[in-house]
Amino acid sequence: MRPSETLRSVLLSVASNKFRVFLTSLGIIIGTFTIILVVGIGKAGEAQVADQYSRLSVESITIARARGSATSNTTAILTRDEALEMAEVLPHVEAVGVSTRTSSEIAANSISTTATVMGINEAYAGITHIEPLYGSLFTDEDSQMRSRYAVLGYNVADYLFEGDLEAAIDQKILVKGASFTVVGVLDRIGGSGGITTGVSADSTSADDQVFIPYDVALKYTSGTTRSGVSSAAQVTFMALASDIDSVQLAIGEIKEYIDATIGASDVYTVTDAGSVLESAQATARTMSSLLVAVAAVVLLVSGIGIMNVLMVAVQERTREIGILKSIGAARSTILVEFLLEAIFISALGGLLGAGLSYLAPAALKWAGISFLASADGILLGIGFSVVTGVISGFYPAVKASGLKPIDALNYE
Repeated sequence: MRPSETLRSVLLSVASNKFRVFLTSLGIIIGTFTIILVVGIGKAGEAQVADQYSRLSVESITIARARGSATSNTTAILTRDEALEMAEVLPHVEAVGVSTRTSSEIAANSISTTATVMGINEAYAGITHIEPLYGSLFTDEDSQMRSRYAVLGYNVADYLFEGDLEAAIDQKILVKGASFTVVGVLDRIGGSGGITTGVSADSTSADDQVFIPYDVALKYTSGTTRSGVSSAAQVTFMALASDIDSVQLAIGEIKEYIDATIGASDVYTVTDAGSVLESAQATARTMSSLLVAVAAVVLLVSGIGIMNVLMVAVQERTREIGILKSIGAARSTILVEFLLEAIFISALGGLLGAGLSYLAPAALKWAGISFLASADGILLGIGFSVVTGVISGFYPAVKASGLKPIDALNYE
């Protein structure tokens, strides 16, 4: 039996049972679509993590208040002055930045949105490479003078000033009801998947943030305590090691300094940028793997459906198999014919699922979920579907090829 005849037989079998084939491949379609979807969401998550830390120097060290029982001791607080002093007394620490983070309504003219407001000092801006595309950055002197200046992230400026970023300079905006003058607009960082529009209030990207002087943030947006540390917002210190080889030495010095200063070493976590990024990306990859595993279960169930359909097909075509064998068709020919039918059904479902995935960005946009399309996700989805077809079709194909001609011809 020529390969062309085998292929023609497969196509005729599929064409004569279109609806059954569609129902059988429906699970494959859903499974493939799910795999592509979760891979895209996972990659978007990894991209967002990378975006979050892309502005950090490799020598940067994050000092954040830890979560746990030790943090209930409100007197164990590293003040701003104590934190900034580390740059002067620790030999391997070059600079120390401070930031406070809150969420606030931002308004310009008749347009308003909710965005993250970051109160920062000059050192923090230098460590995280905050450099305006238009205008300039405020200084520590502006902070001491309580100058109400603001630097807008790209998405915030684009939304409030309707795409005219340069026009935002010297304009007035309201932050928690207080008037601020826009002195700078940051360039777009992007890279998070590209389906969300406007400003995301939960985003950690500089695109969706407003930066104001630290002292001004304490007065107008965060609240302050006697220690000069915000009582109503998340405060983080950012240290810069003198060079890449000094990062671990600087971490040790910072921990010792905190212990000696506030008498508690476990109140603050001290981590370098590389470790934080690696941990965050590992978490994102783990979640992606779990989601892919769920999608693989969907394909497994679909494979059982393919196996069931092919077992029925073997029974329906028993006499046909007997005729083929009686005229000299080899066992391998019968096996290949049924195996090709299983692969055709699963591959068809995989391709339809891949085509359906092109609608994912539009669908996920309404849910506010980032999606990053990739060839890896499509190849993984189609590959899983084909493998499912091979595995599911193998047993029915073996059973069909093993039928004896006389038994198959006498089958009623």
